[in-house]
Amino acid sequence: MTLSNGKVLLDAVRGKESNLRAARACVAKQGKNIMKRLLFAAGAFLLVTSASTAMAQDAVKTDPKHYKVEFENDQVRVLHITYAPGEKSIMHSHPANVAVFLTDGKVRFTMADGKSQDREVKAGSTQFDPGGKHLPANMGDKPFEVMLVELKSKPATVPAK
Repeated sequence: MTLSNGKVLLDAVRGKESNLRAARACVAKQGKNIMKRLLFAAGAFLLVTSASTAMAQDAVKTDPKHYKVEFENDQVRVLHITYAPGEKSIMHSHPANVAVFLTDGKVRFTMADGKSQDREVKAGSTQFDPGGKHLPANMGDKPFEVMLVELKSKPATVPAK
């Protein structure tokens, strides 16, 4: 018996006791099914959003082909980043950092909002970035290399004299 069975509902409205009980059971069953579906949908949504958030984070974990940790301590993490011509990464993030460009390059940064910025950089130049999410791509015809010094939020400790 389903909730859409018009005769059962009509009889229930008219006051037939047996059909009234059947209609209540039918409504209760439908309510449980709806609740199960809502809980499943909410769980799936949380799983997808947490997975996408995790995927958009640490470049070393999300794109190890291009990002290699050269050094790390409680103050900084130094990444060696390499891209062949035409290669691009996936959306990821960095904390505040300083980039030291090892090669000349033409790089496109697609930001989290979908807007893109094209930059030409020169070997030996440096740049500070406050951090955030981006997707970099090597738009040049030569390999591109950069050392990225990510700054950690923990303040430096000075050894006692």
